[in-house]
Amino acid sequence: MSKKSIKILLLVEDNPGDARLLREMFNEQGSHNTELTHVKSMSEAEKHLAERAFDIIVLDLGLPDAKGLQAVRRAHAAAPRIPLVVLTGLDDESRAAQALQEGMQDYLIKGQIDARGLLRALRHAIERKVMEEALFVEKERAQVTLNSIGDAVVCTDISGNITFLNLVAEKMTGWSWQEALGRSMGEVFRILDAVTRETTPNPIDRAVGLNRTVHLQENCVLVRRDGSDTPIEDSVAPIHDREGKATGAVIVFRDVSTARAMAAEMTYSAQHDFLTGLPNRMLLNDRVSQAIVLAPRHSNKVAILFLDLDGFKHINDSLGHPIGDKLLQSIAKRLVDCVRSSDTVSRQGGDEFVVLLSEVHRPEDAAISALRILQAVAEAHPIDQHDLHVTASIGVSVYPDDGQDAETLIKNADTAMYQAKENGRQSYQFFKPAMNVRAVERQSIEENLRRALERQEFALHYQPKINLRTGEISGAEALLRWMHPVRGPVSPAQFIPVAEDCGLILPIGQWVLREACKQARAWADAACR
Repeated sequence: MSKKSIKILLLVEDNPGDARLLREMFNEQGSHNTELTHVKSMSEAEKHLAERAFDIIVLDLGLPDAKGLQAVRRAHAAAPRIPLVVLTGLDDESRAAQALQEGMQDYLIKGQIDARGLLRALRHAIERKVMEEALFVEKERAQVTLNSIGDAVVCTDISGNITFLNLVAEKMTGWSWQEALGRSMGEVFRILDAVTRETTPNPIDRAVGLNRTVHLQENCVLVRRDGSDTPIEDSVAPIHDREGKATGAVIVFRDVSTARAMAAEMTYSAQHDFLTGLPNRMLLNDRVSQAIVLAPRHSNKVAILFLDLDGFKHINDSLGHPIGDKLLQSIAKRLVDCVRSSDTVSRQGGDEFVVLLSEVHRPEDAAISALRILQAVAEAHPIDQHDLHVTASIGVSVYPDDGQDAETLIKNADTAMYQAKENGRQSYQFFKPAMNVRAVERQSIEENLRRALERQEFALHYQPKINLRTGEISGAEALLRWMHPVRGPVSPAQFIPVAEDCGLILPIGQWVLREACKQARAWADAACR
């Protein structure tokens, strides 16, 4: 126990004999340094308390101007932070006990006080007040902390009744702490499964039963007091007493609606084309695979329509990418309008689209859809004061005849689309196995073309232009020829269309122009000699 001396004491006692006895007890214990101020009424005490600070107040409960609890309340109001010890008679001990609830630290029964016990009681009262103040500071700090964090906090007793809500919990549940106090957990903190709308098991029972921190099951929502839902995540931990026995639980939870919305948006972005909002390659492959699994169960076929626009590049280059983007969006909308809700329209990138017809009874059904799409795409697209016209070439593959998986079906439809382009464009073409031979041949030509320039496999042949009147040579036509080291001469009819499709025609054209100019200069120099 602390031996801290009591320097200033205020004694509020209207009985002179009792006051004298207390002063003598102080002197008996050698407390001559204690300044004891004696007043006989509550009014005098309040006046002294307003003027100076005391270490402790000793208060009689039978004052002429304040009796019982009224005296305690007035003293506490005048000096709430000063320890208070009351004096009472033997027949009034119950009232003194009630005074403990009003904020006093201890009480002494007249006639049962000795000098040593008096000093010890007063020192205990001071220490108890110091501890109460420290505890209040800790509680206040905890309260401020809990109200400052971003998570909601709810505390319950062992029976599951609410004992505390912080400000975030009040806002999320719709209950104030005062209204929720003592109510059952299920009434204030209603948790449902977001899908089944059934009440989830009480997490407090699990936390206390397992004696460890537990979490809510996924996809839970908190039902607010007004009936609205908020998706949440939480953790529940048991609260223990000094012996380690569970006395309640604390639930920490947070609103995850924003996080879930962002996750859903990220998932959507990962599976959809940013420009048109259509499913991308990844989502298309998944849906084609699902359609293949379901088709045999219903004796259906699955059709893939691979579509490439004719004339889009010219519009994009001449009018600019913003116009080109709007045109792609317009085409995407028309494609969606041409198919059923069970079908899928996907943008593969650039001006390529794929349509999945998930339930086809006959290949002819795919042909009908292809014709409808060709007509819809070919109609004018009014965009920014322009009436834009494009056409499409479509390749068609059908499960199970043209492939057993999504990758093969899409590849074969792509191959058929190139055949449709070769056949004159604005048409559709069903896949045939023989097309693969041509596709492989075309791929081989493209791969070899990409190395032909650096390997110097090209040559120019010049065909003179003769003036029929004079017989003089007036010029020459430069004819591009490709001499492949293995294939030998490759016809321009074979490699020029491939070069145009894959973008190699520009570097090849630049090489032709440079070589022709060099040759023309050489001829001019030779003529001057």
